[in-house]
Amino acid sequence: MSVKIGIIGTGMIGEEHARRITQQLTGGQIVAVTDVNLDQARAVVERLGVEAQVYEDGQALISAENVDAVMVTSWGPTHEEYVLAAIKAGKPVFCEKPLATTAEGCRNIIDAEIKADKRLVQVGFMRRYDSGYQMMKAAIDGNRLGEPLIVHAAHRNPEVPERYVTPMAIHDTLIHELDTFRWLLDDDYKSAQVLFPRKTRHAHSKVKDPQIVLLETVKGVRIDVEVFVNCKYGYDIQCDVVGEEGIARLPEPQSLQLRQAGQRSNEILMDWKKRFGEAFDVELQAFIDGVATGELKGPSSWDGYAVAIAGDVCVKAQESGGIEQIEMPERPAFYA
Repeated sequence: MSVKIGIIGTGMIGEEHARRITQQLTGGQIVAVTDVNLDQARAVVERLGVEAQVYEDGQALISAENVDAVMVTSWGPTHEEYVLAAIKAGKPVFCEKPLATTAEGCRNIIDAEIKADKRLVQVGFMRRYDSGYQMMKAAIDGNRLGEPLIVHAAHRNPEVPERYVTPMAIHDTLIHELDTFRWLLDDDYKSAQVLFPRKTRHAHSKVKDPQIVLLETVKGVRIDVEVFVNCKYGYDIQCDVVGEEGIARLPEPQSLQLRQAGQRSNEILMDWKKRFGEAFDVELQAFIDGVATGELKGPSSWDGYAVAIAGDVCVKAQESGGIEQIEMPERPAFYA
């Protein structure tokens, strides 16, 4: 029996998720959609050829009797409202990042979920499902490197629009690394600092680019992340974990190698959709399977909260230029 899913927000990522569930994955069925632009929602239903009802708003969709589970892919500031409504309705909910736009909002969701006494929320941190990162996780957990000491990483994007401003390098870009490193290292953050090298001429006036984020974990691991969102040459994600006895490097995406006209070359991807396409498939299939079995196992509300706290401190560090302390509350036993 298929899990009947309602999607709130039918923009680019919402339509992508609907397409995957309809055309590539198993066990799920899109039965309801809504968007602030209802014409767009209707157009998505028509393009995908699904029999889905278009609801006036997210609250109506969540309340619909034929909706078993909810996917929140709307504008970030609406996430908290819809996730809380889904929890109140007792329906599992997949929420794209961010879980909420403030740490306080994330905490509200945690409190509601604990009160419901059941894991109902999965947060859309898809890198955990990427095969390369999973190989790195297995190497670290299997003690093949010894204890991790240092992480070198980079998050590069060809370009960003004018609306992208300096804090978004943390809340929209680094947010993925902030979750991934907590998961890879089984560790939390202790401090953050943000440095600004010479600014690229390709960056517009409202964003400082590139940035270097320096993190220290509770266990003492030092992490440096280059965030460069106007690198021009491609979408490039790099990660090296340096351990006592070895180094694990994130594999490059598979691509065709050409030997031609005296040169050897490989294609570099230009956007996140191709780079993490398979990870999205695995992530959404895990959510569907978790709903079907009544047990969600993906990134939790607590993970969303931890990233929000670290992200807010990183933005503070952007502004101060100094080392800022990150104070994480004790993890509730509910999320152990």
